[in-house]
This record gives sequence, structure tokens and C-alpha cells, in this order.
Amino acid sequence: MTHLLVALSAHGYGHAAQTAPVVNALRARLPDLRLTLRTALPRPFLETRFEGEFELIAAADDFGMAMDSALDIALAESACRYVEWHVDWEERVARTAAELAQLAPDLVLANVPYLTLAAARAAAIPAVALCSLNWADIYRHFFGARPEAGRILDQMREAYDSALTFLHPEPGMPMEDLRNRVPIGPIARMGTDRRAELERRLGLSPGTRLVLVALGGIDLHLDMNSWPRIPGVHWLAAASWGAPRPDVSAIEALGTHFTDILRSSDALVGKPGYGSFTEAAVNGVPVLYVSRDEWPEEPYLIRWLQRHGRCLEIGRSALERGLLGGALEALWRLPDVSPPPPSGVAQAADFLRRLLAPDMLAQPAHDRIPVTR
Repeated sequence: MTHLLVALSAHGYGHAAQTAPVVNALRARLPDLRLTLRTALPRPFLETRFEGEFELIAAADDFGMAMDSALDIALAESACRYVEWHVDWEERVARTAAELAQLAPDLVLANVPYLTLAAARAAAIPAVALCSLNWADIYRHFFGARPEAGRILDQMREAYDSALTFLHPEPGMPMEDLRNRVPIGPIARMGTDRRAELERRLGLSPGTRLVLVALGGIDLHLDMNSWPRIPGVHWLAAASWGAPRPDVSAIEALGTHFTDILRSSDALVGKPGYGSFTEAAVNGVPVLYVSRDEWPEEPYLIRWLQRHGRCLEIGRSALERGLLGGALEALWRLPDVSPPPPSGVAQAADFLRRLLAPDMLAQPAHDRIPVTR
């Protein structure tokens, strides 16, 4: 049985959301595929994204950036953690390589922990990276002027360069200095429209607008109890926010896949993130977004969504106070845009299927298969 090990960054839910459609499409092509997930993400969330059985190894092969909230980066803590992460880099790689060798996968797919890629190389296991960003570029943006940055960046870049291929879905950071980068189309899950079902379950009157509020896997608690009522709007939000209002329903209580809820909504309120932006675009859902502090991926995501969807920026104060009525009306007045196809899903799945064939795994890295749009 062919064995794929998928290593996922646990910096929010976006890396898993980006990877799952590809892995699900790959399993449709290789029904007997054995799947192991290596990540610090919780199993209940992974089960909502990855179809079929999988083994879960609770391990953190990176940390991304330390965050104070979904919008606030803990810069000082992040810099210290990178120093600690790399002080015994060779030993860390060797330990992880031993763990991978024991698992003996046929292929490693990393989104996008560079430690896993370095360890796969040390264990002589073929590896592919898949992501719209890489942590070397994120680190360089925030910490490139620090005295230890040169050594840390060299180790990060060497790890990313060791992958057979770095599949780079649109939209994303440029990453043009990666020698193994192969651009592909957008990756996103297509949802099922369950609007009529949700209206019945929630007891909504005709014409009510459903607005989904979701800020990703790193929580930012919003006090929706203090938000003003907006006539004709019903909010869908995390149960942990505890908003006992008749115009607010918990996402978790709906018992429906998140992307189906998104597709059934009239708008998404959130922050720029690969998964939320691409899923909103391909499912034709307009977006109100609040910017994050200096996140370097953000301009590329916003420009892409402006071309392929409907979106408007709101201020953080407006979000926290729930002053969204005017912005929502302006959003709904924007002209419709034809949703883009999630073409990167099939491109990446076909590429991995060919790699997992024994004759392809035997080929040297320079003979890897190109992926075209």
C-alpha cells in the first residue's frame, strides 16, 4: 500500500484547508492510499477537512509565528522562538529524520514546515512542498536585520530547496528565488449550497441575509452582545464567542461543513487568509475583511480577491464594535464576478499521483514533472 505522510503547519487552519482538497483528490485517484498526518492541529478539525481514514501523529515541525490574536503578531516572542528552534538545528533534523524513517512513507508532502523537508532529505525520503508562502520569507520580512538571521535563513532556505518540487498555488507571495517552485492554480474546496436547509433550521424569515463571521484557527474573541442589531441580518459565529442573541447562531450547532455554510451565506467577515479568500471566491461569496499587522502575504491575497471576487476592507474598530451595516450594503452593491475555478486541486493531485507511481519515484529530482496552468 502506498503511504503518504502529510506534515502541516499549525499556524491557524489555513495550511490544512489548503492541503486537504489536494489530498482528497489524490485519494480519489489512489483509493488504497495510506495517509498519515503529522501536525499539532486537532483531530476534530482535521476530520472535517480530510476525507477517509488517516493516522494522526501529534507533532509540531514548525510554529510559524507566535500570535497574540488572529490579528496581532507577537514579534519579540517569535524572534526568541526562532533562535531556540535553530540553536540545535542539526540534532533536531536528525531526530525528526529518525521518526520519518520509522514511518517509512513513500512520499512526504509538507505545507509548509521546513524541518520536515530537511528531515526527509536526511532520511532519503522523497518530499514535495505545497504552499502559497514559506516561513523563510515570513522570517526574513520581520527579522532579516537581526544578527542571527543569516544563519537561520540559510538553514530554512536549504530545507525548502531540498524538496523535489515546491508547488506554489495562486494567489500567494512571489517566492521567485525558490529554484524548485512550480506555479499552479488556486486551491479551494467547492461547497454545497444548503441555504434552504439552514433557513428552515434557523427559522429565518424570507429575505434574511446570512453573514458568516470567521477569523481562522487563531481566535480573536468578538463581543457580539454589544453589536447593534442590523435589520434583516442573521450572524453565524463561533460558539466560543457566547452571543446569546436571537440574531446570532453558532456555526458548530449547524452540523454542516464550514465550506457549505460559507457557500450558503450572503457574506463573509474575516481577515485575509489563503483558505478563506479562495473558498469565498470560488463559491461566489463576497468578503468584508480587516487587515492584519504587517502580514507580508496579505497584499497578494487582497489584489487577487479584488480581481476574482467582491470585497471591501473594514477597520478593526468597526469589526470589534459591529458597525458593519453600511459596509455590508456597499459590499452587496458591488457587481457580480464570475467565480474562478479551483484548478490547482487537480494539478497538484495529478502531480502527486504521478510521483507516487514507483517508476516516477525512481527518477532523479531534475526529471520531476512540470505542472502547468
